[in-house]
Amino acid sequence: MSEKCIDCNGKGYRVTGTDKCPECKGTGKSKSVDFMKLSEKDMASFLKNGSSCNNCRGSGEIENRETCAECSGKGTFYKCKICGTSMDGLYEGDEVCSSCAKKQVVYKLDNSCTLDELEVGKMYHSVVRNIAEFGVFVDINSNLRGLIHSSNMKEPLEVGEAVIVSVKEIKPRGKMDLVPRKLKEYQTVELEKDLPVKLANEIPQMVGKKIKIQGEVIQVKQTAGPTIFTIADETGQISCAAFESAGERAYPQIDADMIVAATGDITSRGDSFQLEIQSLKRLTGPKETEILQRIEAAIDSRAEPYEIEYMVESEVLEKLRPTMKKAAKEIRKAIIKSTPILLRHHADADGMTAALAIEKAIVPLIREVNGQDGEYYFYKRAPSKAPFYEMTDVVRDIGFALEDVVRHGQKMPLVISVDNGSSIENVAAMKQAKVYGIQMIVMDHHQPDDEVDQYLLTHVNPAHVGGDFGMTAGMLCTEVARMINVNVENDIKHLPAVAALGDRSEAEEAKRYIELVSDKYTTQNLKDMALALDFAAYWLKFNNGKGIVDDILDFGDHVIHKNLVNVLCEQANEMIAEQIDVSMAHVKAQDLPNGAVLNVLDVENYAHKFTFPPPGKTSGEVHDKLCKRYEGKPVVTIGYGPDFAVIRSKGVLMNIPQMVRELHEEVKGGGVNGGGHLVVGSIKFVEGMRTDVLSKLVEKIGSVGVE
Repeated sequence: MSEKCIDCNGKGYRVTGTDKCPECKGTGKSKSVDFMKLSEKDMASFLKNGSSCNNCRGSGEIENRETCAECSGKGTFYKCKICGTSMDGLYEGDEVCSSCAKKQVVYKLDNSCTLDELEVGKMYHSVVRNIAEFGVFVDINSNLRGLIHSSNMKEPLEVGEAVIVSVKEIKPRGKMDLVPRKLKEYQTVELEKDLPVKLANEIPQMVGKKIKIQGEVIQVKQTAGPTIFTIADETGQISCAAFESAGERAYPQIDADMIVAATGDITSRGDSFQLEIQSLKRLTGPKETEILQRIEAAIDSRAEPYEIEYMVESEVLEKLRPTMKKAAKEIRKAIIKSTPILLRHHADADGMTAALAIEKAIVPLIREVNGQDGEYYFYKRAPSKAPFYEMTDVVRDIGFALEDVVRHGQKMPLVISVDNGSSIENVAAMKQAKVYGIQMIVMDHHQPDDEVDQYLLTHVNPAHVGGDFGMTAGMLCTEVARMINVNVENDIKHLPAVAALGDRSEAEEAKRYIELVSDKYTTQNLKDMALALDFAAYWLKFNNGKGIVDDILDFGDHVIHKNLVNVLCEQANEMIAEQIDVSMAHVKAQDLPNGAVLNVLDVENYAHKFTFPPPGKTSGEVHDKLCKRYEGKPVVTIGYGPDFAVIRSKGVLMNIPQMVRELHEEVKGGGVNGGGHLVVGSIKFVEGMRTDVLSKLVEKIGSVGVE
């Protein structure tokens, strides 16, 4: 913009005096006239007034002038229309100084903005949408489209081209007259509608209103239509739908775990509510930190486990309470944050009861957080054939998890490992899981190795507080399940008793758990359930057998439960009887130096293969028979095959995990590994070194103390 110079009154010069006109000598009259050049009007004036001197315009004087120093002879000051400072000239066709040019604001409107956010005279980013004969239509956002009339265009524009426009006029019915602007330097300011930020628990009262929510993206799920974003704040979750085109991923830059702000309209669909997204942006910096801290603090509070009294008195359980509470809190936190949960368990009666206790506690909570189909997306139970997390397990788990990340936009899961996970044999698999950011919790009663703890969120094991394997995984997990969801106590209170009998626990707690449910189940009922679980687990292989396992443990129709357990136990006992009848004739016994009776059985050659009972169960059943035969004496039974040995004992003070470590070092080339409980376990080795390994093993068993 410009202002007239006050010193020279806009003339650009000042008059310092006058002199007689040298042309007319001060007369003001012209000496000669060319009549051929006079117009009719000038001729009339000449006839009336005579001719005037062209040099002085008839005044007879001329002015002495000097250039105005204030305005440099321009007569006008150019001032920046933004800051008002004087300029020597225009800046790139605009009346702003170079400093302000860098500060010129061009607004970028997000899709929540409407005409209410537009102002005449301000500049906005836009994109050319289509071209007409009379001009070009541009989109300022998905809601605002205006026209650049051809009369305002100095050069052609192309569809898809980004262009800065200023709003010249807003006409009735929202029609906009826009003018393209070319700026060398400017700053972009993102503008969004000033909407109230609402929490997830306020959404039901916001139907039909435009709002903003802020939170963490939990899941991104692509449907055949819109993209569904699940966003969680400190009060809960809300489903948000964004539509680009059918089946096309909306906002591909937004993924799970990001902190975002979403704006849109709330709609209701039956009993559920949904935010129809108009704008979705990732938040970073201090705002991201603030929201994340707020969410984490709220979740941490909501995740606090229930304060419970244990179902039985137990010094071991009381010592384990802090660790058990931590496990319960981490599991509750994962559910609240919609982290998928993968429940891994040993495929036997103890492992299955432990897993079912946790399952019954967490599935209702998962549905509460993620809807009725939440169990399908956020929970999986998988049995492990070995009593540790082996490579087969972790490779399958990582593969499925990565597929879920792609298909459903999920996070990597929390792995809860029950009745396995404590020994050093788990470390290789745990290292792989750690690469993918998979977190793990272990609740187990096998002899633990310290090396595993660096890979775990927490590790519940009675051995850490002076307890032993008599406190089974089923007992531990049932109590942890009550801390997670106290409402399931009546449904799962019989599981510790089944676990105790299935694992042949002689702990005092086992007797108390059995007595606790004696009004509903006899000891034989509980033994039958344990046997039925072992029998079903053998045939299920890697299948979790959800429906069958529920019926065996009496979680459904009680009549079906009784009939199913009876049938399974009848079949199992027949197969066990046949196996024992074959195997007992081939058992070889000898007395050891410590007074124990050692019994060995070649289960590879003198037992049915590839059927129930498997080698471990066969060895256990044979051991039970031999304990009755040698009642009152310490007894050890070894069932061996080409590259493995199963150890069962009674009255012998062994430490099998320690023996395994020693054999690994002492038998060079033996490839010894394995583990289990102190007096019950299994060993693997290379087939060609079987004689050396078993000889050394027997030597070690014969050197330990006996009861």
